[in-house]
Amino acid sequence: MAIKRGVPAILKRKHRRLILLLACGLGLGSATALVLSAFRQNLVFFVLPSDLAAQHPSPERTLRLGGLVETGSVHRSTKGKEVDVRFRITDGHTAVPVTFNGVLPDLFREGQGVVALGTLGADGTFHASEVLAKHDETYMPKDVAEALKRKGLWNPAKGPPPPASTWNTLTVPVTTPAAAAPAASAGGRQTGY
Repeated sequence: MAIKRGVPAILKRKHRRLILLLACGLGLGSATALVLSAFRQNLVFFVLPSDLAAQHPSPERTLRLGGLVETGSVHRSTKGKEVDVRFRITDGHTAVPVTFNGVLPDLFREGQGVVALGTLGADGTFHASEVLAKHDETYMPKDVAEALKRKGLWNPAKGPPPPASTWNTLTVPVTTPAAAAPAASAGGRQTGY
């Protein structure tokens, strides 16, 4: 038998498997990159006005802004059949001006919790494309409630959230060493919770 030198006419079985595995890996990697890219574009983050002021997100980024409608901030204007509404959403520390063109939910009013979906303009105004209002006086969006707890503005164990009219004057309670002393004398356990 004569051995032919040069490029083999048919690839060895091992090489065909390697090429197939590389092609599958390339296809899977491309599909994963496309899915992650689409997911990132459709991901909408929830922020409070204080977070929005601190982060300065890009203008094309869609966000959900949550908080309370600041008392005395709602101004409506009509141009033909269009209704333009300007109001401010606050978390007790920072208020963000919001513009919305359309019909607001029936439960929308000053001092109530809302979540607005939209983008932040270059001038610092939040341009909402959708506004959601809470459905009764005891409901608070989960994200808003967690943010209030995280900032120390509300402790559910100590009662209902503060009235909406006081949100612009809320301060984070300061724990003094004298207040912490009874907890330490009780063996490190806090009582009343």
